[in-house]
This record gives sequence, structure tokens and C-alpha cells, in this order.
Amino acid sequence: MRSLSFLSMEHLFLLMSILSQCLKFGSGTAAVVHAGNGDGVQPLSKIAIHKAVYALHENASVKAQPLVLGTKGGDSDWVTVEIECPKPSEDDWIAVFSPANFRLKEFINGSSSICQPSDDMEQFPHICSAPIKYKYANDSDADYKKTGKSSLKFQLINQREDFSFALFSGGLSDPKLVAVSNVISFANPKAPLYPRLSQGKSWNEMTVTWTSGYNVIEAVPFVEWGMKGESQTRSPAGTLTFHQNDMCAPPARTVGWRDPGFIHTSFLKDLWPSSVYTYKLGHKLVDGSYVWSKSYSFKSSPYPGQDSLQRVVIFGDMGKAERDGSNEYSNYQPGSLNTTDQLIKDLKNIDIVFHIGDITYANGYVSQWDQFTSQVERIASTVPYMIARNDSGGECGVVAETMFYVPAENRAKFWYSTDYGMFHFCIADSEHDWREGSEQYKFIEKCLASADRRKQPWLIFVAHRVLGYSSSYWKDASFGEPMGRESLQGLWQKYKVDIAFFGHIHNYERTCPVYQGQCMHVGKSHYSGTVNGTIHVVVGGGGSHLSAFGPTQTSWSLYKDSDFGFVKLTAYNHSSLLFEYKKSSDGNVYDSFTISRDYRDVLA
Repeated sequence: MRSLSFLSMEHLFLLMSILSQCLKFGSGTAAVVHAGNGDGVQPLSKIAIHKAVYALHENASVKAQPLVLGTKGGDSDWVTVEIECPKPSEDDWIAVFSPANFRLKEFINGSSSICQPSDDMEQFPHICSAPIKYKYANDSDADYKKTGKSSLKFQLINQREDFSFALFSGGLSDPKLVAVSNVISFANPKAPLYPRLSQGKSWNEMTVTWTSGYNVIEAVPFVEWGMKGESQTRSPAGTLTFHQNDMCAPPARTVGWRDPGFIHTSFLKDLWPSSVYTYKLGHKLVDGSYVWSKSYSFKSSPYPGQDSLQRVVIFGDMGKAERDGSNEYSNYQPGSLNTTDQLIKDLKNIDIVFHIGDITYANGYVSQWDQFTSQVERIASTVPYMIARNDSGGECGVVAETMFYVPAENRAKFWYSTDYGMFHFCIADSEHDWREGSEQYKFIEKCLASADRRKQPWLIFVAHRVLGYSSSYWKDASFGEPMGRESLQGLWQKYKVDIAFFGHIHNYERTCPVYQGQCMHVGKSHYSGTVNGTIHVVVGGGGSHLSAFGPTQTSWSLYKDSDFGFVKLTAYNHSSLLFEYKKSSDGNVYDSFTISRDYRDVLA
């Protein structure tokens, strides 16, 4: 057996990542203590779909209507599913499958199939693809067990394929297929949908990424755009996708796989600062006709250093949830919809969003990425939606780096910098080596050093895992990743980073301006002059099941809240910054502070 000394640093960090995921999602003695809000288990993973057997009953039926969805141009629609079962039980459940033809008898007969056997498959299955969502048959009718009849409502989004509904008995652990519905589909299943804006590699560039069912052989993708009220131009888009063999492990490589369609990205360049632009997504088909999305708009970035009102929202670990109540959403992502809705409600007062890791919690069930991009569409289509990476479930980071654009030099290494007016952001990739001497450490120092504090006084560091201070870890009650603080706090201090934001821990915590475990500035609500320390903020309560705090009380922790929420930064000018922590339940402010200073205070 080879010793760890033979492993490369990338392998070591991969092992650390896997171990952390086990601690985070496992049921053993985890480093993070979870509160009672949710069980943290991906609902689709509870379904033993590879063990499903046929038990079709001639008197059982499932009927879905309407047959055609999105007839008025929408990308989501409600479906009514009527169930009749002659032998009902409390653990009967309805699965939504897409594509509709999920029954794979052909595989057993020797024909080709998307099935890929895994270690836990004792024999070739009839079904080898997980549903995209589910509900229990008695969800809306407590008398289902007596009557054998139920009517359920599902909200479906356009995911490029048709749909069918299947009734199973035997619960989630021993599924038996009893009946299958008719097929339904969207009127235009390949339509361009779910645009996601991102800052480009320069301040005057905006990127637009979206999903469609059109390969470049079928249609040429582009964006038609221009300043509001003026003539429009067109910019071409590049097209990417990924395949089942790009996934590195189950379930993404097995039952969680679903074709992602095609992901297109267009670069809108030479934008005027702080100007409103309109845009729409287009595909020119081979016959010369066009397919269009609806129209959207965004406001371009201010010039770096521009003195104007600038508002930034930061949170992590949000995930997705189902508005129709399916997938036991209250047990998995109980705060996700509240966070989303609060941001939509305040969207006119938000300029840019940072979702700092653990994006969807798809955990290898690829269908959930479409559902997430649909959930955040109103936000991501209007303001830049910047992400930091963290992945699990065998996705290898491939899905995140394809579905969302970030202005990184190498998208497989998710570290990058971006400017927004008076803010300079350095985003680290906590899945890669960040220790002194590493490639990423050199990037971090270069990024921090490049900030012109006279023009961009507000310097922000971002990473997914807690590379600084958090009371939610038992070890020293202060470490996120054990070596993070030791490796990076010298850089934060040297370049006078104002705030370091982290996710991964599902709660909110703010420290004093801290260095080497000591508060460097007195006060809790206002800081002025030379602060001489970095404020560390854990803001991982975006929506996933909550984390509790450790028992140790530390001198550097000023505010803790095991609840769902997000942070909003408001820069009024070069010398005044407002920090607000808002709860997702009501959008009210529960923690805040201000910083007032001259740029000379930073250089002192």
C-alpha cells in the first residue's frame, strides 16, 4: 500500500474534500452539528430505483393533464394527476419521469440502453434512471388508503423532454411499478431558457449563459441586445455540453444521470457603465427561421472606482426547493424558496449576487440543475449571478463549471477576481490547494495586491469552505479547514482585506476585525479609521438544513444565528459601507455594522 507521501497535492485535497462531504452529509459523528431544520439528505437518493420491479395492475391507472404544457409561451405549467389504485397503501408514491419512456425492458433483451450497471445492481434493472421529483399518493387526500383515489398537483418546468407519471407501491426502499400515465410535453421543448448573467473578464463585459435543446448542427445560438430604446445588435454564442462518462462517480454516473441539453454562452462587450440594456436569446434554425426567448434586461457594471450607490448580496448553500411541495422539500432545502423570494422582492435594490458554493445540492441528480436555474431565473437574468464552486455526488465540478460562467483563467480551477465599481472581489476555490507556494496562493496574493484602494476601497475575499473563523467546528472552535487560517491570514492582514466571506456551514456568524485569534478593533456596530484586522463572516444559511454552533464561547465571535439568511453590502461612496444580515423569513435586518474611513486609513 502506498503512503500518503506519494500522493500529489491535488489528490490530497480531493481526499480532504471527500472526507468533508462525508462529515457534512453523513449520519455519523460529524464535525458540524445540524439543527432540526431538515435532514440534509437528497430526497431522490432515498429512492432505491435500481431495485424497482414490475407489478403492473390492470385496474390501476394514472392520468395526467393537460397533454401539452406551455401553450401560452411559459416555461413552467401545472399538471393534474389522477390516481386510481385497487390496493392502496400509505407508502404508495407518484414519480415524475423525464424522458417519459423510462421503462427499459430493451436492456434485458440485449438492446442498447443508457443503463450503466453499478456495484449495487445484482441484476440488470427494469429502471435505471431516477425520477426528477415525486410525491406520496396521499399527499392531498388523507382518505387515499380507503378510496384508492387521489388527485395531485405538480408544477413542471421545461426540461427539453416529455414527461410521464408512475405509481409505485412498496415505498421508496422497495419500489414496485403499479401503473404508468400518458405522456405529456411542452409545446416547444427545445426553447432557449433560464439565462444566467455573469461578469466577464473585464468590467465592461457581461456574459449570458442559457440552456436549450438545440445542438449547433440544428441551430445557431446568439443574443440580440442593445442599450434600452436604441438599435440592437447580435453576438454569437459558444455551445458546450457534458456526457454521462464525464461524471466521476454514482449517482451522477448512474441513476442520477440526465441529459443536460446544450449550454450556450455569449459575451456582450464594450458596455457603457451603469447603463440599462435589453436582450433576448435566439437560435437560427437551418431552414432560416428563428426561435426566440422572451425579453430581459440588465444594468451594466459601473466603471471601477466609480462613486455611486452599489449593492451586493452574498450567501452560500442555498440549494433548490419545489413550489408544489414535492421531494419532501421541507426536509432538505427548507429555506431555499424564502431566500429566493426575498431577493426577487428586493431585486431593484440589488446590483450583483454572489452565491458562494453548494449551489443546487443536486448531489449527482443532474435533473435538479435545470430546476435550480429555473428557480433563480428572475434574479440571474437581471443581475450578475456569481458563484463559487463546491460539488458532490460524482459531478466532479463538471456540471457547475458548465452551467455557470465565471471569469476564471481556467474554469476547472474556480478561482477568479472581479470588479464592481468600488468593490474588488477575490474568489478562491477551496477544493484546490490554497497553501503558501501553491498556484492558488499566488493567485490570491496577486488578486489582493492588485486592488487600487484609492479607487476600490472595499476589498472582499470569498471562499466556500471556512478558511478562516467559525464557531461551528469542534476543533479549536475556530477552524473551518485546519490549515486555512494559518496559510491565508497573513495575506488578509498584509493587504488589509475588509471582509472574508465563507459558506459551507449552514448558519450565520460575524467576527470582530480579527488577526491571529485576537480582536484588533473594539466596537460591534461601527468601525472607523484604521481597523487593522479582517472581519470574517459565515453566511451559509442560504437554504439548506441548518448547522448548530459548538459549545466554546470565543472572544472574536460577535453575532451568531442558526437561521436562514443572507448578507447585503451597500457602498454609498469611497468612505462609507453598510453591512446588513437579513433573515430569509421576513427580509428584516438582524445584524449590521458600518465602516467609515478615508483610503489613507487603509494605506496607513
